[in-house]
Amino acid sequence: MEPIPSEETGLGPEAVEAPDGEILGKMIREARKEKGLTLEEAARAAAIGRSTLSKIENNQTRPSFEIIRRLMQTLELETPQLFVQSSQSGVTGRRDFTRTGEGEHKETSTYDHELLCSELTSKRMVPYISTIKARDVTEFDNWVRHQGEEFMFVLSGELILYTEHYRPLRMGAGDSVYYDSGMGHGCVSVSKEDAKVLWVSLEG
Repeated sequence: MEPIPSEETGLGPEAVEAPDGEILGKMIREARKEKGLTLEEAARAAAIGRSTLSKIENNQTRPSFEIIRRLMQTLELETPQLFVQSSQSGVTGRRDFTRTGEGEHKETSTYDHELLCSELTSKRMVPYISTIKARDVTEFDNWVRHQGEEFMFVLSGELILYTEHYRPLRMGAGDSVYYDSGMGHGCVSVSKEDAKVLWVSLEG
């Protein structure tokens, strides 16, 4: 396989593989087809090369965090877990930092996520602050599911956590919960203001 120019892929000398590249590629391909986009159209919208997108879909290249982020936005994929990347470099002593209110926002119909420390690509967990916009469980088309485990800490407001195998759990500021994120789940705010939580998603 010929090398891909770094200016096209965004890969640097310490670039790492996205977790489960085959699954990631399949999700991207299916989302692209559902939106009726050709490889050229999707690649152009995400500001990457057509050959790069083809190789990502076929698990033949290692996409950088920035390219994954662009594809998620272009294809309107909402799973924060897709931002998790695993490190094979053995690098230690790494650090990332996000100032208050300066995280990277990704908004959906039910949540407003603020991704924290998003510059560091080779991490096994994704921390983010979310504002729970949903007010009724019927606002979710389907259960939210993704690989791994999740920790949630309520920062403000009150919410109800709905999960597939448990009774609805009412939570307030200071409460926390840890659960298998492969189990269907979804949160709705029940306080006057939208609840705000700290979520930490762990790679499966």
